[in-house]
Amino acid sequence: MKSQSCTFTHAIVRKPSHSITKGLRAVDIGTPDLELFNRHHADYVAALASTGAKVTTLEAMEDFPDSVFIEDAALCLSEGAIVMRPGAPSRLGEAAAIAPVLSGFYDEVIAIEGTGFIEGGDVLTTEHEILVGTSARTDSSGTEELRRLAGRWRYEVREVKTPEGVLHFKTDCSLLDEETILSTARLSASDCFDGYRIIHTAEGEEACANAIRFNELVLMPCGFPRTAEILDKAGYNIRTIGNSEAAKLDGGMSCLSLRFSPPTK
Repeated sequence: MKSQSCTFTHAIVRKPSHSITKGLRAVDIGTPDLELFNRHHADYVAALASTGAKVTTLEAMEDFPDSVFIEDAALCLSEGAIVMRPGAPSRLGEAAAIAPVLSGFYDEVIAIEGTGFIEGGDVLTTEHEILVGTSARTDSSGTEELRRLAGRWRYEVREVKTPEGVLHFKTDCSLLDEETILSTARLSASDCFDGYRIIHTAEGEEACANAIRFNELVLMPCGFPRTAEILDKAGYNIRTIGNSEAAKLDGGMSCLSLRFSPPTK
C-alpha cells in the first residue's frame, strides 16, 4: 500500500445538469437554483485548479440528476480505481459512465459487481486504512467486496457505522491531514476514529464537517465562521465555497470531485 496523503495532481468534476432540480434529497428544503449552482461549481473548480492540479471537467448528464456528485461513483487510489455500486437505483448509470473516463488515467479500473451497494460518500481513505460507513446507501456486502478488491493493493478496509439519520459517512467527517479528522461530535462519539487526532465542528455547525483537504487548501462551505476560525487557528489554509444549492440535495465539498494522483503511464 502506497502512502495516501492530501496531495493530489488531478481532479475530475462533472457539470450540473438542468435536471438537477429532480435530484434526490433526504429532506426537501427547496429547489436548487441552477444558475447559482453553476457559479458555486465554477468557484469550486477554480479553487482546485489554483493548487496546480489538473482538473478535468465532464459534461452534464441530463439522464442522471445527481451526477454532479461524482465522488459517489468511484474510489480513486494510487494504484488503480474502483467503480462503486450506488445504493440509489437511479444512480447506477453514473458508475458505468465513469469507468471509461478513469481508464484514461489508470491501467487498472475494477468494479463492484456483486449484489451489495457502496457509494464514495461513505468511504474515507486515510494514511493507514480505508474507513467505510454503512448507511442507507452502503451495505456490508458492498464493503466486503471493496475489502476484497482493495486487498490486491494491500489496503485495509474497516467497516464503521454512520449515525442514524445521516446520509453518508463523510457527511459528518473529512480528512484534514495524515493524522487529523474533522468530525461532528455525534460521529466521533462512536470511537471510530481511535488513534487519530480529532477536531470537532463548532456546535450548531455540523453541516460543514464535509470539507476536503486538497493540496495546501482546506475547502469548506461558506456560512460556518466558528469552525473556519478553529481550523485557521490550527494552521490550515481555509478556502470557503458557496454550497447552498448542493446542500439542498444533501451535497457537500467532497461529493463534487474525484481527487487523485494516478500512476505515471
